[in-house]
Amino acid sequence: MTTARLFCALIALVLLLPAAASAQTLQDVLQRHAGEVADPGRRTVGPVIDDLVASGLPEVPDFLEAWAARDVVQRREDGLFFYAEPAGDDVVTLLDIASRAPVAEAVPDDTIEEVRPNGGVRREIGTALVQFQLSDPDIKTRRAAVGALARALGPDQIAPLERSIPDEPDAALKERKERLLAYLQARFGATTETRVAALDSLSGDLSVETRAVLNRVLATEFRVAAAPQDGPRIARTLTPGADIRRAEAYAALVEAGLAPEAVTPQAIKAGLEANVEGGRVGGVPVRELGTDEARARAYVALAEAGTVPPLVTEAGIDAALAAHTFFEEYVEPDAEVIAAATRALGSTETAVAMNRTLDLGLDALSLASIYFLAAVGLAITFGVMGVINMAHGEFIMMGAYTGYVVQLFVPDHTLSILIALPLAFAVTFGAGVAMERLVIRWLYHRPLETLLATFGISIMLQQLAKNIFGTQARPLTAPGWLDGSLVINDVVSISYIRIAIFVLALIFLAVLLVILKRTRLGLEVRAVTQNPGMAASMGIDPDRINMLTFGLGSGIAGIAGVAIGLYAQVTSEMGQAYIVQSFMTVVVGGVGNVWGTLAGATLIGVFQKGVEWLNPSNTLAAQTYMILFIILFIQFRPKGIVALRGRAAGD
Repeated sequence: MTTARLFCALIALVLLLPAAASAQTLQDVLQRHAGEVADPGRRTVGPVIDDLVASGLPEVPDFLEAWAARDVVQRREDGLFFYAEPAGDDVVTLLDIASRAPVAEAVPDDTIEEVRPNGGVRREIGTALVQFQLSDPDIKTRRAAVGALARALGPDQIAPLERSIPDEPDAALKERKERLLAYLQARFGATTETRVAALDSLSGDLSVETRAVLNRVLATEFRVAAAPQDGPRIARTLTPGADIRRAEAYAALVEAGLAPEAVTPQAIKAGLEANVEGGRVGGVPVRELGTDEARARAYVALAEAGTVPPLVTEAGIDAALAAHTFFEEYVEPDAEVIAAATRALGSTETAVAMNRTLDLGLDALSLASIYFLAAVGLAITFGVMGVINMAHGEFIMMGAYTGYVVQLFVPDHTLSILIALPLAFAVTFGAGVAMERLVIRWLYHRPLETLLATFGISIMLQQLAKNIFGTQARPLTAPGWLDGSLVINDVVSISYIRIAIFVLALIFLAVLLVILKRTRLGLEVRAVTQNPGMAASMGIDPDRINMLTFGLGSGIAGIAGVAIGLYAQVTSEMGQAYIVQSFMTVVVGGVGNVWGTLAGATLIGVFQKGVEWLNPSNTLAAQTYMILFIILFIQFRPKGIVALRGRAAGD
C-alpha cells in the first residue's frame, strides 16, 4: 500500500512539473538574468529581451517601457526587482514588478539600486517594444509604432512587422505596414527572390521614402583600378577632368598606393637645402638655383640618385591618370537585386517626371486663372472703348480693401467673402462709372491724354488708400475650408485657395459669355464694338454703353481684387503688381475678346511657370523673358491670338 501511494505521488509530481514550469512570473524571468538586468550592456541585453518576449507574459511591454525609462530598481538584500515611487524624503514605495501593487512602503532609498540602462540598451529595448506596439489594441499606439519603425528601418523589424499585418483592422494602417515591409525586404530580405519581389512592388512609387530606399540599395562607392572594369556592379566610369577633378583622381591613386605622392614646392626646397654639398646640389651650383627650372633639374638629379622622392610632373600625372580606371561601384553585391532596383528607380523617376509636369501644369493654370481675373475687365474696357486705363490695378486694390473692411464687421470668413464679392463689384462699378463720367468721356480718341490722366488717378487712389488704411499690409483671411492643399501624391499638390480662384475664373468666364451673348446689354456692347456709327443709327446710345462697359470692367477688377487678396498681401501698391501682366494678357490674347483674354492668360501663365521651372532661383528672369517673348510674339501676330474685327482692331 505504501509503495502504491509513493508511485501515485511520483506520477502526480511528474504531471505537475510542466504546469509549474509554465507558471513562471515576470520576476522569475528577471531573476534568471539578474546581472544583465541590473547592469545591462548592448551586447548582453539581447538574451534578456528574447527571454522576456518568449515568456508571453502580458506585463512584459509595461516592464520594457519602465526599464527603458529607468523606473526599475533592485532591492539589495534579495536582488528582487520592483518599480519605485517617491514617498517622501529619502524613502520610496516599492511596487510589484507585475501588478504594480504596493509591496513595501517607506523603504529607505539606500537599500535599493536604480537600474540605469545606457542609450544603446534603450534603443535595443525600443526595438523590442515595437513588436508589442504594432499589435496594440489602441490604434494611436500602433500608428506611433509604425512611425517609429519608419524612422529607423532595420532587419530585425521584418518579423514583428510581418506578424502584425494579417490582424491589422485599419485599412490605411495596414497599407502603410505593407509598404514598410516592402522597404525592409528590399534592403534586408533573406533571399534574392524576396528582395527582387519587394523592389518590383516599389516600381513607379512616387513617395520620397521609396526613392530613398531605392537609392540606398543602389548606393555606390568610389573605386580606382589599374585595369578597365566591367560587370553588373559597375555603376559608371569616371573621366578625370570631366566627372572628377584631376587633383582628386590623382589623390585617390596616391591613397591606393598606385602612384607616388606629388612633391610640393616646399618639399622641393627642403630637399635641396638638406643636400647641399660643396656649394652644389645635384650637380647644380647653389648660385644658379634662382629659377624653377634649375631647382627642378637639381631635384631630379637627387631623385635619380635615390636621395629624395621622385618628382611628379604634369606629364607624369596625366600618364598615371590615363593608366588607371576610375569608377563607382555598387555596394550591393547581388547583381539581380541591382538590376531590380535599377528598373524600379527608372520607373519611379519616369513617374516623378510626369507628375512634376502635371504639377507644373496645375501651377500654370492657377496663375493663368489669376491673370484672367485681373485682365478680363481691362479687356472689355480696352476692347470696346479703346481706353488705356492705367488705374485698372487700383480697382483691383479697391476690391481687396473692400473684402478687408467687410471682414472687420463680419467675423465669419465664409460669410464675409460671400458678402465681399458682390459688394466689391458694386463699389468698383460705381468708381468706374464715376471715373468714366468725370474724366474718360472727355478724352476719347486722345490716347496719350487718357494714359496720363488714368496714371494720375492711379497715383491718387494709391495715396488715398495709404491715408485710409496705412502702409502696412492688411489681412484678407480665407475661410477655414480653404486652408491647406489638395495633395494628389508626393509630387502633385495645389492649394485650395488656388482651386477656388480657378473655379471663380471659370464662373466669370461663363457669366461674361452669357452677358455678351444672351443679354441686350451684351448685344449692344458687341454692336458698338463692331461699328459704333451703325449702332448709333440703330438707336443704341454709344455714350451709355461706354459708361456701362467701363463700370462692368471696373467691377470685375474689384471681384478679382477679393480673390487675389485671399493669398496676396493687401496693400495700396498691390494693383501695380498686376497692371503690366493684365495689359500683356490683353495684347497677347486679342483686344476686346473674352476668349482671347483666356488664351492670353493661359499662354503667359504657362510660359512664366516654364521659365521659373528652368531657373527657379530667379523670378525676375522669368518676368524679363516673358516680356521679351511677348515682344517677339506681337511682331508675328500683332492682333493677338484671337483677332477681333471692329474699332478695337483698328478697322
